[in-house]
Amino acid sequence: MAHTPRKTLHRRAMSLRLRLFLVILPPLLVVAVLLGLWRFQAAQKTSEELFDRSLLAAALAISRDVAISAGDALSSSTRNFISDAGGGEVFYHVTGPGGYYVTGYAYPPRAAEPLSRDLPSYYMATYRGEEMRVLRMSEDRTIGNLSGVSVVTVWQRVSDRNAFARELAWRAIALMAGLMSALALVIWFGVQIGLRPLNDLQEAIHKRSPDDLGQIRRPVPKEVAGVVSTLNRLFGQVQDSIEAHQAFISDAAHQLRNPAAALLALAETLPDVRNEAERAARQTELIAAARASARLANQLLQLERLRYGDGGAVTRFDLNTVVEEVCQGLAPAVLSRDLEFSLDRSAQPLMMDGDPTLLGEAFTNLVENALRHGGETMTRIVVRTALEGAVISVTVQDDGVGIPLDEAETAFRRFSQLQSGEGTGLGLAIVEQVMRKHRGSVRLESVARGTSVRLEVPRAEASPAIRRHS
Repeated sequence: MAHTPRKTLHRRAMSLRLRLFLVILPPLLVVAVLLGLWRFQAAQKTSEELFDRSLLAAALAISRDVAISAGDALSSSTRNFISDAGGGEVFYHVTGPGGYYVTGYAYPPRAAEPLSRDLPSYYMATYRGEEMRVLRMSEDRTIGNLSGVSVVTVWQRVSDRNAFARELAWRAIALMAGLMSALALVIWFGVQIGLRPLNDLQEAIHKRSPDDLGQIRRPVPKEVAGVVSTLNRLFGQVQDSIEAHQAFISDAAHQLRNPAAALLALAETLPDVRNEAERAARQTELIAAARASARLANQLLQLERLRYGDGGAVTRFDLNTVVEEVCQGLAPAVLSRDLEFSLDRSAQPLMMDGDPTLLGEAFTNLVENALRHGGETMTRIVVRTALEGAVISVTVQDDGVGIPLDEAETAFRRFSQLQSGEGTGLGLAIVEQVMRKHRGSVRLESVARGTSVRLEVPRAEASPAIRRHS
């Protein structure tokens, strides 16, 4: 088991040229093997046809010479033909009318079954311990003063035929082996030449500096144009992410500078204060400034964690419970301002999959945002939860100053405030990021007076929730 990762890395490190070589060549080798088998069978069949024709030609020549010489002897041309036919020795036996022996070998191979007298007949037989191919041919002849049926039998060793067929097959196989070797070399070096644009592209990317995230404009084959397009899109996304991160750092540094300066000023003046009442007031201001600075730092860190994938643990829970806990925790602060604070809770369970801590922080930000920016004319804050099909909605509504709908984009932008106040400008931005993490949405609704913020998240499916830890 310890060697498995190394083997996996080895497979991944295989060159593209070797992959193409292994993809192209094995099918060609299979085809070559099949062609070799077919060629061997074809050579076997061809040799059988050639040798059978040679036997027939030899039988006709012998029959002719016997008729001409009245059975005395074969001509020299016929003897040469018989000795050289197909490169193997040909045996023969001739009987004249009445079945008497005329010439040739004394005992020809016998057929296992009766043969036709009208047509030449081929059959296999054993002669002197060897397998033979035999042709028997009957003709009406007049030999001397006798007329009747003359039978010519010729035969040849099967081993000679097989040797000839093997020679033909090996020649074809040698030719195909040479062609396959040449083809393998052509594929190997051809793929290398074909991959040269990729090597040039690799070299060009290698020479780039880490700060160069511009698009690749080098011409490439259409087969890798999709890869280059994906790289360009990735470079653009990385560039946008870097720019957004740099902008966030710049904004965060600017936002933290003021609270830090305020803390330092209060801390420096505190030792010089002799009046106890003034000292207590300065201490209260210092504590408030420290809390505001800590809250800003916490919100900055939380916003960055949300942006870069830290969504916490995912579990299944009832959103009614989370909203009720948030309202109970904020009730003293709301009621201390002599405001009407109510929760219109859904009668149905609002089961969903997500991180209850993050969602609780989002609801807290909405209520605190209403408290900070609702103005002196605000008299009530209402929180509602509802189930609408497969969507769970949570609405936080107040009757305060209100956010114009045409300025909603500015309101949800980080560090943005429509009016100067004690807020950090991150509350609604965090709410939006939390909703994205939960595949939900947040939007402003049109109301006659004040602000109404509506959150929507998908209801949990029937299957059990999957717990995921970041």
